[in-house]
Amino acid sequence: MIDLRSDTVTQPTQAMLEAMRQASLGDDSRDGDPCVRLLEARAAQMTGKQAAVFMPSGTMTNLVAILTHTEQQGEILLEADSHILNNESAGMARLAGALARPLPGKNGAMGLSALEHALKRNHWGRRLISMETTHNSAGGQVLSLAHMQAVYALAQQHDVAVHTDGARLFNAAVFLNCQASDICAFTDSVTFCLSKGLSAPIGSVLCGSVEFCNKARFYRRMVGGHLRQAGPLAAAGLLALETMVARLHEDHRHASHLGEQLHRLHHRFCNPVDIHTNIVMVDVSHSTVSAQHWVRELLKHNVAAGAWSDQNLRLVTHRHISTHDIENTITAFEQVWNAVKNQTLK
Repeated sequence: MIDLRSDTVTQPTQAMLEAMRQASLGDDSRDGDPCVRLLEARAAQMTGKQAAVFMPSGTMTNLVAILTHTEQQGEILLEADSHILNNESAGMARLAGALARPLPGKNGAMGLSALEHALKRNHWGRRLISMETTHNSAGGQVLSLAHMQAVYALAQQHDVAVHTDGARLFNAAVFLNCQASDICAFTDSVTFCLSKGLSAPIGSVLCGSVEFCNKARFYRRMVGGHLRQAGPLAAAGLLALETMVARLHEDHRHASHLGEQLHRLHHRFCNPVDIHTNIVMVDVSHSTVSAQHWVRELLKHNVAAGAWSDQNLRLVTHRHISTHDIENTITAFEQVWNAVKNQTLK
């Protein structure tokens, strides 16, 4: 099976499994664990922050970041299609007590004039600006450093903190040909996932100042994120940072080639220019059948795709997808497309 539903389906490498077997078994919620401390120190170094906190998931790191910044009495200014707002089960409102103020954007980048206007309005509680890169709903597109710098400058003018949901932060860095720390220079806190393209079995890291991270540990406990013998998970995550970042360009290359060939099949399937990283959004609205129909038909050709909406598929490349898999996926799309066209003509 060629599984393109998400890069969360990646499995740990044999080296990660061996590192997990040999890892320390300290109680991270009490005295701390050596492997966890190493992972947090490496994460802080790579993002250019003072400290970091290891947690089970990206949703939890985002929630804890919001709690830490706003202390359950805040307003979050964020792009309208952001993952935090639309895909994290309303945790910001139900658990963090934060009011969302969605701002219009393009390709995942919030409008600067809309942001400036929102910052001048009366508000309730502490305010926080949230960015997302790569942007999931925008098909893995990457915010430019110039845009992030402009957002950060506005935030500083109004004394507002900035958080960045960087679940695929290192994909963004590879696309921009920069270090993750260059991106994180324009945010006060940042999260990234270890369990997507980096292939660790579980985990996400929240990075920021020492004071911020110390406070975040309190909220991590509150939402049930304190782990006991977390060393094996941290050991896999540390190896993911050391060995998986350098190969992400392969996933980008595969996604780009897939997008180009789908565009060749029909120009409305996708625009290759929109493919920045490892996500390919496929518009099937012109095919007269639903995205779910495409999912079912592609599965008959051993290709697992995800229906992002009624008329859009999402395909995500990752470590387990080879060049041969991409060619087979293109062939599968050709066959399904021909069948759909014949059915439509009848």
